[in-house]
Amino acid sequence: MPSVYDLKRNFQRVLRPFVDRLHRAGVRPNHLTLLALGLSGAVGAAVLLARHDLRWLLVLPPWLFLRMALNAMDGMLAREHGLITRLGGALNEAGDVLADLALYLPLAAVRPEAAIAVVAFNFGAVFTEFCGLVGPSLGASRRYEGPMGKSDRAFWVGVLGLLGPWVPASLHYWSWIFSAAALLALLTGFNRLRAALKETEGKGAA
Repeated sequence: MPSVYDLKRNFQRVLRPFVDRLHRAGVRPNHLTLLALGLSGAVGAAVLLARHDLRWLLVLPPWLFLRMALNAMDGMLAREHGLITRLGGALNEAGDVLADLALYLPLAAVRPEAAIAVVAFNFGAVFTEFCGLVGPSLGASRRYEGPMGKSDRAFWVGVLGLLGPWVPASLHYWSWIFSAAALLALLTGFNRLRAALKETEGKGAA
């Protein structure tokens, strides 16, 4: 199914010169991973503390874009410059989930009437990443299918963050929007599981 993730190769091409400069400067992949996690926590905390001031939602779109760039660059730095480590892989996967929760859970406080839907969306985010990691445990590759993968979640939350202060009436639809996103996240998880099982067909996987 269509996903923002499909744009990854073009995005990486734009980022490659920056990645090469970071490598020459001695920056390690884990530095970028931890930076993305730490700043996600700071942005999420700011949104939570200023939940009655919708203008703080405008922080989300630029930060989510920058976070996606950092997430792409840490992987490129590791793969393309021989810096892959087991610790880096663990930090990358755990950091993605924690950063999602740090950014998206505070939105439940911004619109309490939509809190259940927002929490469901967060559970969906964790579920999709878990399903993506099932692939390697079955002998398949890490799965990134959509339609509500990490990049898609960032895109839609960024749109909501942009609309919130300018079109406050859009918050009245958050329950429906986040409920739909949670269902799409559930579908994403099943898509990833199905793809992993299909990849292992004929490999003797149970």
